[in-house]
Amino acid sequence: MTIPTITLNDGFTIPQLGYGVFKVPAAETEKAVSEALEAGYRHIDTAAIYGNEEGVGAAIAKSGIARDELFITTKLWNDRHDGDEPNAAIAESLEKLGLEQVDLYLVHWPTPANDNYVHAFAKLIELREQGLTRSIGVSNYLVEHLERVVSETGVTPAVNQIELHPAYQQRDVVAWAADHGVGIEAWGPLGQGKYDLFGMPAVADAAAAHGKAPAQIVLGWHLQKGNIVFPKSVHAERLRQNLDVFDFTLTDAEIAAIDSIDSLDGSGRVGSHPNDVN
Repeated sequence: MTIPTITLNDGFTIPQLGYGVFKVPAAETEKAVSEALEAGYRHIDTAAIYGNEEGVGAAIAKSGIARDELFITTKLWNDRHDGDEPNAAIAESLEKLGLEQVDLYLVHWPTPANDNYVHAFAKLIELREQGLTRSIGVSNYLVEHLERVVSETGVTPAVNQIELHPAYQQRDVVAWAADHGVGIEAWGPLGQGKYDLFGMPAVADAAAAHGKAPAQIVLGWHLQKGNIVFPKSVHAERLRQNLDVFDFTLTDAEIAAIDSIDSLDGSGRVGSHPNDVN
């Protein structure tokens, strides 16, 4: 099985399907990531605030997989934006991960009330120049945040990791990203189980038509739309199932039906609004 890759605007490639460890308990992370790597995942997404970078690092070290076959992402937390804090933060993350460089480093939230997200991204540019991260990007940025970062630093993020699932598709952010060559990473790609996504006819009918689980249909929808996804699971069987999504293609009508689930007024959001996280 070969997981497709996407070429980012800095020329580097990223596996389109990965494994996310958001809310995976620290004590369970090494086992969960080891099972993911054994199943075939090579893209692991963590963050300093998750408190499980050590477990990710331990699994990487024990895997025996060559470093250049792995894609590792971590993120700068909200209280580390000022001064030289990003330098200290990435050093701490690298030590916990047991790595000399991450493949992607993200500003986790813009924290607009603090008015320091441009500085934080400017520091990421320096970290990239120092070789501590290969690519740099942002997470949970709205169009207004993206436009200001690009205007004031002259650098376009390689990715924007945002809440994105059928009921909440952030079409304005996605359109801006497409126009500027920014890769979209979808967190909560299955809606975090906070609404009956799998019971919706658009998903259930496609699942029946293709002989797939509803979760596989939604992941297939993301992949066909060009999103980068990393569903989370601590169950080995589900880990493998989430990888088994490359042997079917949704029809244009099936894609359109899932598209139509979108709550265009924004009411489909299941996470926090970026302007409220500071």
